Parts: sequence; structure tokens; C-alpha cells
Amino acid sequence: MSNLTGGGAANDRARAGGHRRGAPTFVLVHGAGSNSYGWSPVLRELGMRGHRAVAVDLPGHGTGAYFPLSYQVPQDPERLRTEPSPIARVTLEDFAAHVVGVVRAVHRNGPVVLVGQSLGGVTVNAVANQVPELISHLVYASAFCPTRHDSVTQLMTTPEAATSSLFRLAAVQTPPELGVNRVNWRSADPAFFAAAKEALGGDLPDAEVRALLNILEPDESAAIGSADARGLPEKWGRVPRTFLRFTEDRSIPPALQDLMIREADGTTPHNPFRVRSLAAPHIGPRDVAVWGDELEQVAGMCR
Repeated sequence: MSNLTGGGAANDRARAGGHRRGAPTFVLVHGAGSNSYGWSPVLRELGMRGHRAVAVDLPGHGTGAYFPLSYQVPQDPERLRTEPSPIARVTLEDFAAHVVGVVRAVHRNGPVVLVGQSLGGVTVNAVANQVPELISHLVYASAFCPTRHDSVTQLMTTPEAATSSLFRLAAVQTPPELGVNRVNWRSADPAFFAAAKEALGGDLPDAEVRALLNILEPDESAAIGSADARGLPEKWGRVPRTFLRFTEDRSIPPALQDLMIREADGTTPHNPFRVRSLAAPHIGPRDVAVWGDELEQVAGMCR
């Protein structure tokens, strides 16, 4: 009798484990100057809905981020302009290798949905070029997706990018040889705050924008934006994909989002983007339930 009972319990555990293995895991990739903490509201929402999700810290971010001494208070503006940062050595290959490792680990549990926001889209491209067989769906949350343009730098020179608020967001003028794009998110200049709010939060309340700026990191490797990040038709192009099109995004304007969607669809006409338009600024929908609804729909396509 005890053997039968034990076998029944084991079978129950196996069935439960099998169900969990069949459910997708979301792997969330942050954008420039951000970290996994920026995904916290989305992680919480997905968890409350019963989904598995993990947010990565890309190399040089999160607990591995570097905060220049000159960035601390009291700040030293001149030193901030020239102080070296170890993130200058980080490449897109480093980002991709890190996320590929995460994807391999979570793939043991079932399907993987890889989600990138903003600059995180180039990492999504690079990972999908390497391990398309491990990814069930790609999601670009108003994220860069180069296909016919080589890089983010090239995309930002197109007419569709001309209205981007990023051009009005004054970065620290570091010398090119430093290899770092640096933003002083702790600036006390009201004009900087206004530009940051426009670029990232749109019409969000000032208090919410200040909270956002306080979790951002000053340094990003300049190599990421200039790297060849094209999605390859025979690799990346095999994976089903969704573009969350943020209609109020002033950093990656809708016209630029539409250009990337068109170019991607032209590259793989047999596998076009599934496009969802959301009334949201660059950082995404203010109502986290919208995130949950959209990602839950993607999860349903992976079962």
C-alpha cells in the first residue's frame, strides 16, 4: 500500500512538473543605462498571474554597474566628462553571451519568450541569431530591431528618427576615446529634467519620472549602439515575433518603430511582426496590467 501511495504521489509530482515545463518563461532584457530593477513591476504582475519570468542584468549593469566618483554628490562636472569607466570594454557579444546563458538555463523548463525594451532590442537580435531553436517568441517593447540598417547608430540617422527627444537629452560630452555614453541623471538642471521627462516618461507625473531617474545608471558602452546588430533571416528570422508599438514614445518615435517593422517584415515576409499599438511613452504603459495582458497573450501562443 505504501508503495502504491508513493507511486501516486510521484506521478502527481511528475504531472505537475510536466505542466510547469510546458509553460513559457519570460526573459526580460533592459535598455541603455537601466537594469533588471526596471522590470520589477512587470515581474510582479507576471508572477501574480502565475507566470515564470526572469529579468537579467546585462554585463556592466545592475550589481555590476560602475558609478564614477565624479557622479556622486557633490559632483565634479569636469572629472565626470573624462573619468574612465570599465563598461567601455563591454561589447554586444558580451551582452549576447550573458543572455544566451540565461536562455539555455530556463529553456530546460519549457518555451522561452525573449523580451527586449529600447536598446535591449539589439541584444534580443544577437541572441536570436545564436540560439533561435531555444526561443519560442521574441517581443520588442518599442525596442531597436535593426535588419536592413546595420546598427542603432544608423537607424538614428534616418528621417524617421529626426524627431527623437534623445537628441535633446544632453549627454555628458565625454571624449570618443573614452568609449562611454554618459548621462548625468542626477543633474539639478531643470532643463535637463524636462528633456529627460519628455524622452522617457512623456506626460507622466514629475514624481514618477524622478523615481525612474534614480534607478538609472550613468554609463553605457558606446560600442553597443554602433555594433552590427542586424537580425539574420536564417536565424533570427525563424522566430515568431511581436512588436509592442508605443504610440506616445518620443525617444523611438512611432515613425521609426514603423520603419523597423517594415524593414524586418521585408527581410522575412514569411514571418512578419505581430504588431500591437499601445498608448505609452518610452518606458512603457503606466498601468502594469497592460504589460501583463500583452505578455500573457504571447504566452498563450507558445503552448
